[in-house]
Amino acid sequence: MAETEQPQIYLLTPPEFELSTFPDQLARVLDAHEVACLRLSLATADEDRIARAADACREIAHARDIALVINDHAMLVERLGLDGVHLSDGARRMRKVRKDLGQDAIIGAYCHTSSHDGMTAGEAGADYVSFGPVGATPLGDGTRAERDLFAWWSEMIEVPVVAEGALDADLVRDLAPVTDFFAIGEEIWRAEDPAAALGDLIRAMG
Repeated sequence: MAETEQPQIYLLTPPEFELSTFPDQLARVLDAHEVACLRLSLATADEDRIARAADACREIAHARDIALVINDHAMLVERLGLDGVHLSDGARRMRKVRKDLGQDAIIGAYCHTSSHDGMTAGEAGADYVSFGPVGATPLGDGTRAERDLFAWWSEMIEVPVVAEGALDADLVRDLAPVTDFFAIGEEIWRAEDPAAALGDLIRAMG
């Protein structure tokens, strides 16, 4: 069997950021490392704030040929010139959103720790499925997406899989052989030098 390729980086924005400083920070990270996709994952539901953040991120991502998807707001994808949407409620809306946005849009589904939800999302047209959290986090009910889930998925299912949530170098090292992407966000934005922090995680894959 051929040696598996190294997973790609799927970068998440912080849940909130300053438009005066974050775009420069984002550009530095994208120029320092190869990133497959960027997800706008703002905590706000304020459409004006989302639109302004999307404009800033889209300009930076598209200038580097990086797709930009948004968390959950499927109805804003076309209006804001984005490439797709990440659905945080698993397969529930997948068929409708795929029909609304068409075949060219990137649509992913976060399925927590459920392989069944993941398979349902894949059958309904998901371009990727993400499982998490893989690390310990105070959010949620404490259940984590274990290595076995990724190993089984990678072996049995063709839809690309993303590992996300509270990643660290040890988890990245452990999961690198069994995942296609690592979704990395707050893990690096909290660091003094996000580009260097992402470099450390990328090195852990090797």
